[in-house]
Amino acid sequence: MKHKQRKYLRKAVSLIILTILFSSCDVLQQVTEMETFAKCEFQIKNVSNLQLAGINIQNKNKLSDINFLDAAKITAAFVQGQLPLSLILNISIKNPNPTTASMNKMDWILFIDNIEMTRGTSNQRVQIAANNGVSTLSLQMQADLLEVLSSESAEAITNFGFNLSGNGNRPTRIIIKVKPSVYVGKKMITYPGYITVRNTFTSK
Repeated sequence: MKHKQRKYLRKAVSLIILTILFSSCDVLQQVTEMETFAKCEFQIKNVSNLQLAGINIQNKNKLSDINFLDAAKITAAFVQGQLPLSLILNISIKNPNPTTASMNKMDWILFIDNIEMTRGTSNQRVQIAANNGVSTLSLQMQADLLEVLSSESAEAITNFGFNLSGNGNRPTRIIIKVKPSVYVGKKMITYPGYITVRNTFTSK
C-alpha cells in the first residue's frame, strides 16, 4: 500500500512540475512576443472613413467642395457647439525579427499637429509572423474639434478637419503613441512606456 502511495505521489509531483514548466515557458513566450512587437517597424498607412459631423469629407479640400446640404449639417453642428471628427487610422506593422510578435491589447494616444486629440484602447489581438511578416491594425478614433481646438477660429477648426484627407492646403503631422500589452493567464503585462509611430501627410 505504501509503495502504491509513493508511486502515486511521485506521479502527482511530476505532473505539478511539468505544469509549472509549461506555464513558465508559455509566460516567457508571450512576454518575448510582446518585446518583439515593440521592435517591429510601424508606419501610418492612411486615414480612411474621415467624417466631420457625420459627413464624409474624404478627399475634400474645403467646405465648398461638398454639397449644400452636407455643408449645412457641418455648420449646424458647429453652431450647436460641437464638431465631431471621426476616422479610421490604418497602421502597418512589419516584423523583421526572427521571432513572432504579438499583443492582446493596446493603449493609444493620437496627436495631430502636436496637439493631443484623443486617446483610447484597442482590444484587437495582433500577431505578426517572423522574418518580415506584415499586419495591419485599424483604429477607430473620434474627437470633438470644438473642444480640442477651443482657442482657434471657426475657419481654422473646419480646415483642420479637411486637411486630414491628404488634400488640404498644408501638411498635417500625425503621430500616434502606442503601448502594447499581453495576457499571461488572467494577468495583464504591459510594455513599459509608449512606442511612437510617425508619418507626414502632405497636400497633393
